Amino acid sequence: MVNEANNFQELISHCKEYGYIFQSSEIYDGLAAVYDYGQNGAQLKKNIRDQWWKSMTQLHDNIVGIDAAIFMHPTTWKASGHVDNFSDPMIDNKDSNKRYRVDHLIEGFAEEQLAAGNNHLAEELLTSLDTLLASNDYAGVKKLIEDNKIKCAISKTCNWTEVREFNLMFNTQIGSVAEESETIYLRPETAQGIFINFLNVQKTGRMKIPFGIAQTGKAFRNEIVARQFIFRMREFEQMEMQFFVRPGSQIEWYSYWKDARKKWHESMGIPAEKLRFHDHVKLAHYADAALDIEFEFPFGWKELEGIHSRTDFDLKQHQEYSKKKIQYFDNDLNEEGKPFGNYTPFVVETSVGLDRLFLTIISLAYKNETWTKEDGTEDSRVVLKIPAKIAPTKLAILPLLKKDGLPEIAKELMHDCKQSFHCFYEEKDAIGKRYRRMDAIGTPFCVTIDHQTKEDNTVTIRYRDTMQQERIALSNVKRLVMEKIS
Repeated sequence: MVNEANNFQELISHCKEYGYIFQSSEIYDGLAAVYDYGQNGAQLKKNIRDQWWKSMTQLHDNIVGIDAAIFMHPTTWKASGHVDNFSDPMIDNKDSNKRYRVDHLIEGFAEEQLAAGNNHLAEELLTSLDTLLASNDYAGVKKLIEDNKIKCAISKTCNWTEVREFNLMFNTQIGSVAEESETIYLRPETAQGIFINFLNVQKTGRMKIPFGIAQTGKAFRNEIVARQFIFRMREFEQMEMQFFVRPGSQIEWYSYWKDARKKWHESMGIPAEKLRFHDHVKLAHYADAALDIEFEFPFGWKELEGIHSRTDFDLKQHQEYSKKKIQYFDNDLNEEGKPFGNYTPFVVETSVGLDRLFLTIISLAYKNETWTKEDGTEDSRVVLKIPAKIAPTKLAILPLLKKDGLPEIAKELMHDCKQSFHCFYEEKDAIGKRYRRMDAIGTPFCVTIDHQTKEDNTVTIRYRDTMQQERIALSNVKRLVMEKIS
C-alpha cells in the first residue's frame, strides 16, 4: 500500500509536468479541491466524453442527448429534495481541526472491527448509525462515536464537536439589482435537467417508451471533505443517462444497464478484475434497487459509476411542484391487449463521473518501467499507456534532422494526417529523448523521417507500449494509425 501511495503521488506530479492537470489558481496558492485540465488533459477528457456520448446516443436507437442549462428555476431543487435534504452531517476533532463525515468516520471504525474479527460490534455500529441518521438524531450519533472511543486519525483523540449539517449546494443571486435578486443554485447534479425536459424531448422527438435521455455537464458540490486528487472535487463533470420505462419493467432494465455499463468500462481498457459491483444495502427512499460499479483505485475500491432504479419519484415530484401533467400515453399497451392510457414512467439511471473515469484511465496507464539491455546496463522510462483510441495525441512526427529536406517531408505528412486525428510535430533534441517525451505524454505512435525516406519513401514507426520499431511505407502511415485507433 505504501508503494501504491508513492506511485499515486508520482502520478499527480506527472499530470502537472506533462500538461494533464494543474491546481486551479496555482499562482495564488491554489483553490482546494478545484483543478484545471491542461492541454493534454483537456483532450483526453474530451476523448473519454466523446466515447461515452457516442456509445449512448449514436449506438443506441432509443437514446438522445440534451444539454440543459446549469442555472434552473430554484423550485427545481425544492421538488428534487436538494434544498431540504442535500446535506452531510459532519463532526470536527478539536485537537486536529480535521473534519469528518460522521457516516464515513463510523463506517471506517466498523471496517476495522470487522478486520479484527469483531463482527457483532461492527454490525451493531452500522445498524445504530442507520437508525440515528434516519431520525436525524445527531446527539445520538455523537454519543455513538464517544461510547465506542472512535478516534481522529491524526490527533488520536476523541475530543469531538457537536454534529452539524452542511448543505452541499452552492447558491448565487440572479437579477439586475440586489434588492430584486432571487437566490438560485449551481446544480449539484445534471439529472434534474433531464427530468424537467422529459415532455419536451418525448414530444419533439416522438420518443416511445422505453427511451433514454443522456447529458454531460458540470455539477457543483460544496464538498467539506474533498480529497484524493480529482476523485472528489467541488466542480466536476457528470455523464448521466435517464432511461424511462414502463412501471413493472424497471428491474429488468436495471439488470440490463448494470451489465451493459460494466462491459463498456471494459471496452475502455479497464481490466475486468479491477471492476466490481457493490449493491447498496441502504436505499434512498425513492429507489427500489441501486448499486455502484467500483474500481480499484490506488487508494482502494471506490465508486466509479452508479446504477439506480429511481421508480417514478422524480417525474411525480416535478409534476406536483410545477402543477403540470408529466405523463406518457402508451398506445402500445392497447396493441398488447392491456389497458392503455397515461402513466408516469419509471426511471433507471446510469451516472458516471467523467473526472473519476479520467483518474481511472490515467492511473491504469501510468507505468514506471525498468529493464536490462543487451549490454547488461539498465534503462528506464515513465510511460502513459493510454488506450490509443482516446490518447490525446495519436501520432508524433519526428524528422531525424532539421535539414536535408526531412522537415519538409515530415510537415507534408503532418498536413495529411491532422485532418483525421491529433498529431504532434517536433524536431528538437536527439530522437531518443523525443521518444521518451512522447512516452511520458502517452502518444501511442511515433514516426521518424530519415535520409532513407528520401530514397525509398519509407519511415520508421515506433509503438509506445512495446517500443518495437518497423519500417513501413510513408503512404501507409495514416491508414495504419486509423486502423489502430478505430
